[in-house]
Amino acid sequence: MVNHDKLMEFVGRFAGDLGATMAAGNVVLGHELGLYQALASGPATPAELAQRTRTDVRYLTEWLRGQAAGGYVDVDPQTEQYSLNEEQAFALTNPDGALYFPGAFVLALGALRAISRIREAFLTGAGVGWHEHDADVFVGCEQFFRPNYAGNLVTSWIPALDGVEAKLQDGGTVADVGCGLGASTILMAKAFPRSRFAGFDYHDGSIALARKRAADAGVADRTTFDVNTAQSFPGSGYDLVATFDCLHDMGDPFAAARHIRDVLTPDGTWLIVEPLAGDGIAENLNPVGRVYYNFSTFLCVPNAKAQGGRYALGAQAGPQAIRQVVVDAGFSEFREAARTPFNLVFEAKP
Repeated sequence: MVNHDKLMEFVGRFAGDLGATMAAGNVVLGHELGLYQALASGPATPAELAQRTRTDVRYLTEWLRGQAAGGYVDVDPQTEQYSLNEEQAFALTNPDGALYFPGAFVLALGALRAISRIREAFLTGAGVGWHEHDADVFVGCEQFFRPNYAGNLVTSWIPALDGVEAKLQDGGTVADVGCGLGASTILMAKAFPRSRFAGFDYHDGSIALARKRAADAGVADRTTFDVNTAQSFPGSGYDLVATFDCLHDMGDPFAAARHIRDVLTPDGTWLIVEPLAGDGIAENLNPVGRVYYNFSTFLCVPNAKAQGGRYALGAQAGPQAIRQVVVDAGFSEFREAARTPFNLVFEAKP
């Protein structure tokens, strides 16, 4: 017999999820139309905000009410004046800040456009490559991950590695493998002007954008970006090789790990940044695990299967699975160097 209280609890969860699903599109609208930034300049009624943003007041009224219902903006119900508190503004208004929520929804909606292909892949076991996804996946991925990298990569992750910061300050050689649009590469190049950086990604569209963004950031003189795979990227004698949130996407992470070991200097370092996860499913039954398992179903596992390797680690592989790949590839040292609410940061040495 159905337990009524438990059923109502599940109905409440369903209503929250359905509202969040539709809210994703509304957050992207706020991002693309500059609505959050405009509201951050001061409280406003729908009419006042419509005037600021040159948008239609009726649409904006509905949008604001939905945002208030979800807790993304605040409202005075008596005056229907809307505002952003400091925490909301911090998370919703600065794409270059340490936290920017809208980018995650750009990525999510872009990934969901592949639902027909993913449905077919469930039936056939075939893969769906990263390059086959909607363009919003590439842009949204950068917008999702870049704030975390901006807030942690130079200030805490690299300093947590043994001797790496000093090498880069003096002038080192770095490979950023699976660099995407180059956000991590550019952050490092700006922080360490004496070092040289090479970004590699198999997706030519991402590499083209990375080159443009490096030029716009003024670091093109010390960065290069080339189309290549993690198993075959060129060069040797790297002081640091970095893989940011991409090892688990690879069809053959073991081959990538072996190649990385081969191209490092004898005292070089492999910086491995992976999604936060425990080793067993019970440790991952939480909101962060839910985010990553669901993204992984649409993006990570399909990409790994498309590459025809022996693995499909998925975004919740966990430390032991990553350690096994590293040790099997011949690395002698492996440790957790840092962590954030969304990432585990590992150091491996030959």
